Amino acid sequence: METVGTAVDALPRPGLRERKKQRTRDALVRAALELIATRGYEGTTVDDIAAAVDVSQRTFFRYFASKEEVAFFVSRLAEAHVLEAVRERPPGEAPLEVLRRAVLDSWDGINEAVERLVPLELHLRVYRMIESTPALLAAHLRRAAELEEELARIVAEREGLDVDGDPRPRILVAAFGGVIRVAERRWSTGGDVSVAAMRELLTTCLDHVGPALAENWRTNGSPVRRTET
Repeated sequence: METVGTAVDALPRPGLRERKKQRTRDALVRAALELIATRGYEGTTVDDIAAAVDVSQRTFFRYFASKEEVAFFVSRLAEAHVLEAVRERPPGEAPLEVLRRAVLDSWDGINEAVERLVPLELHLRVYRMIESTPALLAAHLRRAAELEEELARIVAEREGLDVDGDPRPRILVAAFGGVIRVAERRWSTGGDVSVAAMRELLTTCLDHVGPALAENWRTNGSPVRRTET
């Protein structure tokens, strides 16, 4: 029995390998964002990222398929939170309100999840670079289209619709995605690039969806103003 006990004690703790892999992955993400924020996306290579974590290029590719994938890893994490929030909204809620509440109500949880991985300030610095970096912008728009398709399918399922037979889920999500895009662009080029400013601007843009689509602009509503410092 003593021999068995000693052998068991010598075994690695359950999950130790997984935790080590997660630490390496997280270190690669942090290094990638630091380098991209400092040198720019085009000025950062996979070799640079791997060297910053003291691992080989081969090790990098065990975790990420490309530089683009690691650059958008944190954004994918945020998107996963939104998708889950949409799935968990109460049944019977209007589809547009589902999307609105899913984004705004999960805001703090998203930021907490990001901060467990990288400093929020670092994520925001890279996020701001999207508009001025063609390769990042192209990837961002492509990934946004993929997210919109997934959201449309979730909305259709919630409403008991065939997403390929009824255009409304895709129309709604396309309009909603456009609002998010407008908010992102105004935030990234504005004076105040804080998280609070982004949330305020996003809320304002979402509040203007109804008036922008249905009202007479000459007689109703007011334009969304740029957030000032």
